[in-house]
Amino acid sequence: MNFELPFVPERPSKPRNEGIAMIMDKGLSLRESENLIASSGHLIDYIKLGFGTSAVTPDVKEKIKLFQDNDIIPYLGGTLFEAFIVRDLRDEYKKVMDQLGLAALEISDGSIVVDHDEKLSWIEEYSKDFTVLSEVGSKQEGIIIAPNKWINMMDTELNAGSTMVIAEARESGNVGIYRPNGNAHVALVNKIVSNIPPEKIMWETPKKSQQAWFIQELGANVNLGNIAPDQVIALETLRLGLRGDTFFQFLPEQMKESSNI
Repeated sequence: MNFELPFVPERPSKPRNEGIAMIMDKGLSLRESENLIASSGHLIDYIKLGFGTSAVTPDVKEKIKLFQDNDIIPYLGGTLFEAFIVRDLRDEYKKVMDQLGLAALEISDGSIVVDHDEKLSWIEEYSKDFTVLSEVGSKQEGIIIAPNKWINMMDTELNAGSTMVIAEARESGNVGIYRPNGNAHVALVNKIVSNIPPEKIMWETPKKSQQAWFIQELGANVNLGNIAPDQVIALETLRLGLRGDTFFQFLPEQMKESSNI
């Protein structure tokens, strides 16, 4: 912070294993990436080159190296991984990873239907050479997964070699852990955090209201993903209680009472 302020939660510095921010890159240019790093690179842990954007973004290899040189871990969106898998091009995907110089990847099955044991075998295989983040949940609206199944999938994927499991919400924030109106499935989230270590979960929160809800429920150092590049600084103010949505979250009770709240 640029100045001291009491009653602000402590935030770990990078590299960290909690309070992680994953940014959604939908096709930033090299110059835009440089500007993002200059403004908020210290707050970014992972950056996902969303869905299949890496296939058509200019200077993508240079952009990946730029992020890596600034202690940000880039990886390709899980939808691209599924696009290779559905075409039976698993070995070719590894070649793309090597060509781009990537050390991390996302393994998901949100668009295709596969046996979970098969997904676990992919995680086990790729985790020998790469950092694996695996995404749990469907991208399709109306598909409901029972809480016990969510927990089992997350647990077995972590045991298979995933560094972290991502709770699916899409960029729209209205599927997976959310209802169609964008509100969290509260009972589902509560059951997940009761059974899975919180530092091992990345919650996709593309909307400000969702970011605020998770900070209010799970604290300033909850892991949040699918953050828009222009919202990184704004998210940090939510974490610190320096924005209206979380303003009173970390203040002592006497201050809350004196403000007539």
